[in-house]
Amino acid sequence: MSKGAASLSAVIDLDVPGPVISRHLYGHFAEHLGHCIYGGFWVGEDSDVPNEGGIRKDVVDALRALDIPNLRWPGGCFADEYHWMDGIGPREERPRMVNTHWGDVEENNHFGTHEFLALCELLGTEPYVSANVGSGSVRETSDWVEYLNREGDSPMARLRAENGRSEPWGVSFFGIGNEPWGCGGNLRAEQYAPMARQHATYARDHGENRLYRIAAGASDADYSWTETLMKQVASGLGDRNPRGIFQAVSFHYYTMSGAWGDKGSATDFSGDEYWTTVRRAQHVRELIAGHSAVMDAYDPTKKLGLALDEWGTWWNVEPGTNPGFLYQQNTMRDALVAAIHFDAFHDHADRLRLANIAQTVNVLQAMVLTDGNQMVRTPTYHVFEMNKDHHDARALAVHPLGGSPTREVDGVDIPTLSTSASTKDGRVTISLTNLDLAAEARVELSLRGARIGAVSGRILSASDVADHNTAEAPDAVSPQQYSAVRVDDELLTMDVPPGSFVTLKLETA
Repeated sequence: MSKGAASLSAVIDLDVPGPVISRHLYGHFAEHLGHCIYGGFWVGEDSDVPNEGGIRKDVVDALRALDIPNLRWPGGCFADEYHWMDGIGPREERPRMVNTHWGDVEENNHFGTHEFLALCELLGTEPYVSANVGSGSVRETSDWVEYLNREGDSPMARLRAENGRSEPWGVSFFGIGNEPWGCGGNLRAEQYAPMARQHATYARDHGENRLYRIAAGASDADYSWTETLMKQVASGLGDRNPRGIFQAVSFHYYTMSGAWGDKGSATDFSGDEYWTTVRRAQHVRELIAGHSAVMDAYDPTKKLGLALDEWGTWWNVEPGTNPGFLYQQNTMRDALVAAIHFDAFHDHADRLRLANIAQTVNVLQAMVLTDGNQMVRTPTYHVFEMNKDHHDARALAVHPLGGSPTREVDGVDIPTLSTSASTKDGRVTISLTNLDLAAEARVELSLRGARIGAVSGRILSASDVADHNTAEAPDAVSPQQYSAVRVDDELLTMDVPPGSFVTLKLETA
């Protein structure tokens, strides 16, 4: 049962900005998994689907509207069986490979380093490349970084030029393996840490380019993994090497209503399953705080970043689809899960520097779904687009006055309202999520420290939380103008409909 009225009163001090909300908290993930790459991003130059150099134009156009800050590739689990040199040179001469992790399918390696970085250039995004630690070598890691980033006439720079690219790409984000505790080698933290140090040492900085090396971290609440890494990683910090061996440590967390063996349906779920999903999505806040606390013990000045480079909902695959392709629908519930995560990210922007939703196209909590020539934007896509003004803005703390509405879920009281705020260039952005599916929420925000000018808003909602977009109804769940906000001096009052996500933009003076 809900406790108290569905209302929230809070204060936001507009003249007390907090840490910068890095735009890289809105990063994306593209793994060789199902139809994320082949059929999603890549159709080939001879395809009837409009493309530029083999890359789908409709997908690029849709994603450019999100201002994607970074894109992680080639995995995921796939990263630790991918040998990058098989994916360069003339496509017809590239060797085939077996994707043993995802569907046991054969791939022709037509989408490799050059194609991925061409995609990043079309998207206007920064590449995040994950190295192969599980089945690769230190030399393979070193050579790949040289191929990506070195100018001149070195062996890898010469090879890159022979393959049609004379200038280096200047890749910064570089992951040292993926999930080494599982698909990346089934290693213990004590085994992975020295391997990571070795790979990172030979992932050199070339010229003026500086790598942002990310150590592959824990699953969920495995704080002992983070501590083991920090003992190894933080020891590299010092006056002689102020940047250290690594610049960040990652962890992964997925949201579902069931268990790994039966995660629940993407579209056919009960009210209880909805609320369990909400509770588990909100758990990400505790996990970020927990891993941050471990890092604080070894890095109190926060030189190192925390990266949540895989997150999102994970449901049972859609009936009739390949179980190894992880194709699922995307409903209003998924959009609310994304909104919950972003509020948590904003509140921990002092340590959390990078995050990547899994995944961008046709896999798990995707931004877009494709089928032949058709492409559909998902409800989650719209949350990313509506939240763009938080990119690189300064976080503003939201201070509740008294209590706020809660609901008991699985024996735990959880909030039914989620909110965060930021400021940049004389504009304040406020995000509000009413998670209650039955009750409207009255929200009163006292905005202090600046004069409020023009206010505009948008809302994402649906008649049913299981509603989703299809080729037949591509805009069933899409943003609408929101005008149910009243301004009285410094007080903003609004009524937020059940199960909806609202963003407000306020001009200040």
